[in-house]
Amino acid sequence: MTRTTRTRTTRAMKIRTQEQKTTDAGGVVAIIPARGGSKGVPRKNLRRVGGVPLVERAVRSALAGGIDLVVVSTDDDEIAMVSAAAGARVVRRPADISGDTASSESATPHALDEPDGAGERVDVVAFLQATSPFIPGDALARAVGEVRDGRADSVFAAHETYGFLWGRGENGEAVALNHDAAHRPRRQDREPHFLETGAFYVFAAAGFREAKHRFFGRTRIAEVPEWTAIEIDDEQQLRIARALAALHETPERIPVRAIVTDFDGVHTDDTASVDADGVERVRVSREDGMGVSLLRRAGIPMLILSTEVNPVVRARADKLRVPVRHGIDDKESALRAWAEDAGIPLADIAYLGNDVNDLPALRIVGWPIAVANAHPLVREAARVVLRRTGGHGAVRELIERVLPG
Repeated sequence: MTRTTRTRTTRAMKIRTQEQKTTDAGGVVAIIPARGGSKGVPRKNLRRVGGVPLVERAVRSALAGGIDLVVVSTDDDEIAMVSAAAGARVVRRPADISGDTASSESATPHALDEPDGAGERVDVVAFLQATSPFIPGDALARAVGEVRDGRADSVFAAHETYGFLWGRGENGEAVALNHDAAHRPRRQDREPHFLETGAFYVFAAAGFREAKHRFFGRTRIAEVPEWTAIEIDDEQQLRIARALAALHETPERIPVRAIVTDFDGVHTDDTASVDADGVERVRVSREDGMGVSLLRRAGIPMLILSTEVNPVVRARADKLRVPVRHGIDDKESALRAWAEDAGIPLADIAYLGNDVNDLPALRIVGWPIAVANAHPLVREAARVVLRRTGGHGAVRELIERVLPG
């Protein structure tokens, strides 16, 4: 067999494998609309919850739900870059369906029909909203299965509620909507209702094209936990979502290939004593020193980045046998350069910080980490908030959560 024949045979085998994968997947595609503009929360789809941009969270949820092809429809370069890095295929949305008055639903037929979009053979569409940060992958997978296997034409996410709903009638008077105001049975004596969350909708592609909306034919409910139901439309909801992420998503294990830290407020308790000669002394933790030693033995790189130009920073770094770059005003650029030199993707790096000058570095790594007493903005940007404070074992805690058990 000639080299040319072998090459052609290999290409044919790859094509057949890709075609078989598409057939096995049943033509399922996830579509995520993500415009660049937003009035309520500027740059909303790129804002972070649990240290991860909202659009990336939606892509991850789709992949966790077993959907191989995820398409993000956007008009924004940065959203496109983040989505592609997360594993999505990007479809550029034209201006006529990108404005404030454009419906999210309008992105679906465009993404289905674009040559770079979902492709020709799509049986099932999962429509995900990036503004819902907590999309349960298991519930999404079950919804896809119901439509793919023909048990439903349309499935949507909702949570159970026993709430008494009211509306306003004439003259602003309250009107009972889902109950008799004169008879209020106990919770256990009532049937629940289900409140649509907006997180995801799964439907047959052919039925959607015919009906031109999400609800048609046999429509079923995909029940999800109530805490996942938050939808972000304003800054207050964003803060609530970040608090929920800290409560429900804090992993014990932090799987990274490198650790980068600030110095003051991380290795120290952020205080200093100054003697009569102007020499500063800081307080550090011996626990941290042992942790760094364990990290070094495991062969995991570490770097200290500090804005301070102070002999104490260099002295502590030398004691720990950790490289240090201090006097750094632009921590983001310094971190990018170090990661490139080390050949480590930013997604595989944990950055541990405590104050606002750490925010640019925290925003570019896969694992932004905050000490327990960090500035509120740093805590909001963090994927993980440690239990310990700076100078009191925070570095050791992070290292123990990085090292395999």
